[in-house]
Amino acid sequence: MSDEKSANRVRVLHEIPGRMRLRYARAADPALDREYLRAMLLAMPGVREVRVNSNAASIVIHYDGEKKTRQSCLHLLNHIPREAYLPQLEPAREVDPARLVSLGLLTLLSPLLPRPAAALLSLAAAAPTLWAGLETLIKRGLKVEILDASAVGISLWRGDYFTANAIVTLLALGRYLEQVSDYKSTELLKSLLRSGSETVWVEKDGVELAMPADQLEIGSMVICGPGELIPVDGVVAKGEAFINKSSITGESVPDKVEPGDQVASGAVVEEGRITIDARNVGSHTTMARMHRFLERSLRGKSEPELRISELADRLVPVSLGIAAGELILFRQLRRAASVLTVDYSCVLKLASPVVVKTSMYSAGRQGVIVKGAQGLEAFAQADTFIFDKTGTLTTGALQVDEVLPMDDMSADQLLALAASAEEHYSHPVGKAVTREAQKRGLVLPALSRVDFVVAHGVSTFVDGQRVLVGSYHFIAEDEGVDCSQVEERCSALRADGKSILYVAHENHLEGIITLKDQLRPEAPRVLQSLKRMGVRKLVVLTGDHRDSARRLAGELEAVDLIHWELRPEDKARIIKELQDGGGKVAFVGDGVNDAPALVTSDVGVCMPAGADLARESAKVVLLKDDLNGLVAARAIAQKSQEVLNRCFVSTIGLNSAVLAMASLGMLSPLVSAILHNLSTVGILGYAARASLAKPRVPSDSDGRRDKVSGEKPVWLTMESC
Repeated sequence: MSDEKSANRVRVLHEIPGRMRLRYARAADPALDREYLRAMLLAMPGVREVRVNSNAASIVIHYDGEKKTRQSCLHLLNHIPREAYLPQLEPAREVDPARLVSLGLLTLLSPLLPRPAAALLSLAAAAPTLWAGLETLIKRGLKVEILDASAVGISLWRGDYFTANAIVTLLALGRYLEQVSDYKSTELLKSLLRSGSETVWVEKDGVELAMPADQLEIGSMVICGPGELIPVDGVVAKGEAFINKSSITGESVPDKVEPGDQVASGAVVEEGRITIDARNVGSHTTMARMHRFLERSLRGKSEPELRISELADRLVPVSLGIAAGELILFRQLRRAASVLTVDYSCVLKLASPVVVKTSMYSAGRQGVIVKGAQGLEAFAQADTFIFDKTGTLTTGALQVDEVLPMDDMSADQLLALAASAEEHYSHPVGKAVTREAQKRGLVLPALSRVDFVVAHGVSTFVDGQRVLVGSYHFIAEDEGVDCSQVEERCSALRADGKSILYVAHENHLEGIITLKDQLRPEAPRVLQSLKRMGVRKLVVLTGDHRDSARRLAGELEAVDLIHWELRPEDKARIIKELQDGGGKVAFVGDGVNDAPALVTSDVGVCMPAGADLARESAKVVLLKDDLNGLVAARAIAQKSQEVLNRCFVSTIGLNSAVLAMASLGMLSPLVSAILHNLSTVGILGYAARASLAKPRVPSDSDGRRDKVSGEKPVWLTMESC
């Protein structure tokens, strides 16, 4: 059986080469995320344009005309992943500003119109609300739409057209305010995500060259190594790798790819190295990447949001029950209508997304991307901050200090050998070595293969002979190269705060390269500020030698713990131990080797120059190379939780008061609706304004100040396993 007939899910209505229009019943499902579906289709190699029409339950796909692309699209539509559905979210009903204005005019004019005309126009205006209530009752049970429909229906039944129209108008106004807030925050995030011209590696005539990503063409042979994001859609031409496609499919389990396999833009190479024959470049690939990033950022709900949403749904029957009591016990249709205009669900459910999205907007203005409600909540609750050293607490702008050959090789020859291996590695060490070689005008030897050992070093072949460049652990312990002749000298260099890179050739140590880094000038102040904002413990993790780590700890008085000589798996293990001890952990890093730690922590924070895999794994991404963004993000996250709590208390108090007065007959349906909706709009306005306002960060001069430990850091040696 063909794909389009499978389970009768997809039916081809019309088709010409490169374009097909499909009948797709699932497109009409309000729980299906249409933008998510578009992003998945656009991310497929060969797909150029996708239009989804939910009202007509149809999809139009423009593609390259290849049979394989057609079959892949149909297969995807027949096997939509579970995360494409949003059962926890109510279907969005967009409000046209023109309709909102017309509803307002109808409300004002309804007392002046002839009764038959007012009845007809009011019924037409209320029809969507009445239908939404009926549909909700059938499909989803007792929800707020039923209260809205009941209040409007009773007002129409009583002939109170002004009240009916006012309720419909106020409901539309509330949805419109949320719509505007959503649009503004989403557009800001899109603008922040539009990166400049990224550099990629391509193979041309057997030589590897660096070039801007926006200059890639179909047919370019793009090279991707560990931690790098695949910038094109294409087919693997050479090499093997494990790639993470969570940014496209939501699945976090890496897939192995080899020559002949298709890969899509947005996937990240976790291990291995591949050369890709580009089939789609430019906007066709970056569009899907951006959509998926935004959808994943905005889709998740935090625990407070879920609790508020559940409480709001449980309170709907309360309003219905009181209204039913008014009708049955007192035969008061007017009182019942007054009660039904009051519900807790509306503002409780609207306030949460407004706070989250405006907080994300506010964070974006401060140069921080926070990935949704879960990121805000986790960052606000984190009481333990763990920092990777290089590129995070230090500037990461390493500089080569000395090049010290051991035998007959000259300093320039040693540096060229190391730079040829490190040229393809985006780590600060590799950049520093390559930059120094370029400064000296050195010609780098040609390589036949490069293998990365994450967090330790690089292995490559020059003229058929193996070259190793990396840390002491990698060269001496993992590879067995004798480094005893330089141990004493290296100890003195480390005590002076320098990092050391070992270079070996054919299992013989050729020499060492020393590098120096500087502590970020804002780092001590930022760590102190975090302590004042409720952080109990500050921890530093590094793969550096003990002496270098101790020197750093002496410069940062606020640090409570420092671990040295770590591997990537050690970092994740330490985080897990702190979590098991009851800590809420935030990890701040930027390298490929930080990805396990970013995923393991409660909230991962990535520096702006972080590797693609690190940016993908983090819930918070700093856009400016400045640790002060951590303080701003922490303040915004904490404020978002405070605003949510205030909105919750205000909603319960105000609506309970209005509900009590309505049930006692003290308020007419119109006054009850006005008070309820005014409180709703007021709380939403407060939520938006308070979340957008720049929060105040505690300073040293504040009267209340959390105690910052004056004790020296606890130094723990973490020897390699």
